Amino acid sequence: QVHLVESGGGSVQAGGSLTLSCKVSVINYDGNLRAWFRRVPGEEREGIAAIYTGSGSTYYEDSIKGRVIISHNSAKNTVTLQLYNLQPGDTGVYYCAAGLIRGRWLEERNFDWWGKGTQVIVSS
Repeated sequence: QVHLVESGGGSVQAGGSLTLSCKVSVINYDGNLRAWFRRVPGEEREGIAAIYTGSGSTYYEDSIKGRVIISHNSAKNTVTLQLYNLQPGDTGVYYCAAGLIRGRWLEERNFDWWGKGTQVIVSS
């Protein structure tokens, strides 16, 4: 079982930055893939970035690459997403997920556990 709790969301002006954190609690689960998704109003949930907790390998969605950094702290068992140069189009709910690779990096079928999300609002 895996329990994920996101934090760090909030309101920022365009051009600003935010750091989202996901606290991960794991009991009897071997999946070592972690990722951040988001749901922008009016659109389907999309993957943003993923990381293997063992190797530290990362993957970023092309549409947001260069504006985000995903990292993992094994001692604290947290997954962090740093967001830069935020724009109003980045407004939405950001979700943390845990899973194991079954296909391409950010396919939702890879992820067995999801957090409830944290809201990000970017004003112009």
